[in-house]
Amino acid sequence: MSELALDRIRVVLMRTTHPGNIGAAARAMKTMGLSRLYLVEPVSFPDPVADARASGATDVLENARVVSSLPEALQGTVFSAAVTARRREWSVPVKYAREAAAELTGYARQDEVALVFGTEASGLTNDEVALCSMPVSIPANPAFSSLNLGSAVQLLCYELRVAALEPVVSPEASPDLATFDEVEGFHRHLEQAMTASGFYDPANPKRLLPRVRRLFGRIRLEREEVNILRGILSTMQRKPD
Repeated sequence: MSELALDRIRVVLMRTTHPGNIGAAARAMKTMGLSRLYLVEPVSFPDPVADARASGATDVLENARVVSSLPEALQGTVFSAAVTARRREWSVPVKYAREAAAELTGYARQDEVALVFGTEASGLTNDEVALCSMPVSIPANPAFSSLNLGSAVQLLCYELRVAALEPVVSPEASPDLATFDEVEGFHRHLEQAMTASGFYDPANPKRLLPRVRRLFGRIRLEREEVNILRGILSTMQRKPD
C-alpha cells in the first residue's frame, strides 16, 4: 500500500525555540499519518507546553528522537528536502511543495527520506540547505510569506499524504541509492583529494565546494557510483613508485 511510504518519512525540526511549535508539528504529522519526528537541538524538550499543543499526538512526541546535528538526523536517508522561503544561490533548483512531495514520497516507497524545517526566526542556514537533496518552497503570497512552523508542517504533511495515496501505475525497480552518509563520505574524500592535488586551497576556498555540491546534487548518486568515484580518487591519490 502506498500509504506505507509515510512510515519512511522523517520530519526534522532544527533548533526549535518554542516547545508549543514542536507540539503543533506533532499534531500536524499525526493527522496526516506521519509519526517519525526528529528534533535537532530543541531549546526546550520534553516540555508540558509541547504536550498540550500536541492535542492527543503525545505518542509522536514520546517517540521523537533528539539529536545534536542535521547530519545525525539524516543518517541512513537517501533523499532529503529542505523547506525554505528564500532562494539559495548555490543550491539545486527549488521545487514547490506539491511537486516536491510527490518526489519525496516516490523515494520513500522503498528508502528512508527526510523533510527538514528550520528555526522559527531565521529558517535554515545555507550550509544546512546544502546538506539536503532539494530545497522546497511553499507558494505563499509574496507580499506576506511568513508562515507559522506548525502550519508549514501541516501543509507539507498534507501534500505528502496526498502523494502517498496516489496509486503507483507502473512501479520500476529502484536503484540502490547511496545514503546521506555515503554521499557525505564521498564529498569529504573529494575535498581531501582536491586539497592534496593543489586544486583546492582551503585558505582561499571561494565557492568551489558549494559548486561541487550543486553539481553532484543534480543527480541521485547510486551506491555503486559512489564506490566508483571514491575508487578513482583513491587511485589518483596513490604516490607513484
